[in-house]
Amino acid sequence: MTSLISNFVPKTEFESYDDFYQNFKIHIPENFNFAYDVVDIYAKKQPNKKALVWCNDNGEEKIFTFADLKYYSEKAANLFSKYGIKKGDVVKLILKGRYEFWISILGLHRIGAIALPGSHMLTTRDLRYRIEKAKVKMIVSASDEGLLDYIDEAHEDFKDILKTKFVIDHDRPGWINFTEELAKSPDGFVRPEGDEMTQNEDISLMYFSSGTTGFPKMVQHDFTYPLAHIVTAGYWQNVMDNGLHLTVADSGWAKCAWGKIYGQWICGSAVFAYDYERFDAKNMLEKASHYKVNSFCAPPTVYRFLIKEDMSQYNFSNLNYSVVAGEPLNPEVYERFLEYTGLKLMEGYGQTETVVAIATYPWMKPKPGSMGKPSPIYKIELMRSDGKIADVGEEGEIVIDISKGKPLGLFTGYRGDPERTKKVWHDGYYHTGDLAWKDEDGYFWFVGRGDDIIKSSGYKIGPFEVESALMQHPAVLECAITGAPHPVRGQVVKATIVLTKEYKASEKLKKELQDHVKKITAPYKYPRIIEFVPELPKTISGKIRRVEIREHDSKGEEN
Repeated sequence: MTSLISNFVPKTEFESYDDFYQNFKIHIPENFNFAYDVVDIYAKKQPNKKALVWCNDNGEEKIFTFADLKYYSEKAANLFSKYGIKKGDVVKLILKGRYEFWISILGLHRIGAIALPGSHMLTTRDLRYRIEKAKVKMIVSASDEGLLDYIDEAHEDFKDILKTKFVIDHDRPGWINFTEELAKSPDGFVRPEGDEMTQNEDISLMYFSSGTTGFPKMVQHDFTYPLAHIVTAGYWQNVMDNGLHLTVADSGWAKCAWGKIYGQWICGSAVFAYDYERFDAKNMLEKASHYKVNSFCAPPTVYRFLIKEDMSQYNFSNLNYSVVAGEPLNPEVYERFLEYTGLKLMEGYGQTETVVAIATYPWMKPKPGSMGKPSPIYKIELMRSDGKIADVGEEGEIVIDISKGKPLGLFTGYRGDPERTKKVWHDGYYHTGDLAWKDEDGYFWFVGRGDDIIKSSGYKIGPFEVESALMQHPAVLECAITGAPHPVRGQVVKATIVLTKEYKASEKLKKELQDHVKKITAPYKYPRIIEFVPELPKTISGKIRRVEIREHDSKGEEN
């Protein structure tokens, strides 16, 4: 036995989905801390066990064992402590695909500090909001000049909050060279005791998640959260002990926690990290083939790009399992990927607030387009708008039963926002806001968001953020942001705009507005489609009917 999964799951082999759902249990140790209770155990018992395989497009490669990660993360913990980071402090990690992400997050876990991963595509406005809202005390950043400029601009307003800025392998005024300082930092970090010891209910990880009625909310997870990803990695992604798993996601997204650290390592699999500046399907295929990736996870958008390549050129003999999540899967993509690789794509569903909640597990025959069946750690229902449980074939909101307390892997609430938390935690259920229906075999089929979140190429985009950016331009009187159907990206951001009297619609103005949004907020959020209209559809009370815009666009696509 080389995997630690049996330390937490008494029964690890199941004969069927029903056996799995009824008998799967996770043992939760007292004061569980992933750095000490997983990484350090491997480092002690199997120091040479491979944990992280990292490469980039510049020909660089690094392979870390668990002993390596223990050594470097202890140095990181000492370094962060030297600069004042204590239990409960928030540290923002903007590290893209850099291997320093794994070193840093483990170092923060050791201290009991809170890791706040973030996208490198954030702009000054995004960063200001996050620094103030989360009370970010330290930032560890990749060395992109544009990103560093944005951080510096945001820092000007919050010098009383943000005390330290680290940058990877780079010298810059006002910043500390992380690479140099880490090399000088001592190794060996004693697990804290007493009040400084982490408790299971303490917060270890946070993500900003886009909403539709306001700015992004802070999703917070406690120290037991990694254990719930045993289901994600071991029973949905089906990772192999001593295998190599690739999830396509950079370190700023919650999908990284799903696929590049916690569950994979508990189940004994190394993770593959490909650090690239721009996604290229051909390069991804070459890397996965060269490094002999065994299991693979990506959103449908990535698969759409992959199947457009000549996949016959690549050796998939080592790839034995592939899963997909992030948006509904087109059956054509499923069939094409099966044709090329012989692998059936196994779909899954979850949120930043959860681990995998519904999935097609190994014992199940996949139904292309279906999410699968509920995870055994959650009791999931479909609830109608009248509060009653939906019948078979009837649409309802996906809800998780919390009547007996918070289940493992579910977030603890939205930090600093009890009102938002109450809106989704009430009457014995956590309300996901997602709609689905269930067929006679118990498979769940995703319908859409109950709100207006846009999913484009695996990114979640909140309309409010884009609308707020557009409204800063003098040409915009009113606007509505929706997701328009797209054959490759799933959805693209569409802006329906009412202009002020001083401006007239033109292609030049469209480009100006797109560039404006790119400067104000993260570039991937800009509207690829802009439609100028005399007025927006509204309810009697004056609320914009985005659903009417989406319905119009859907009819146009069908025609």
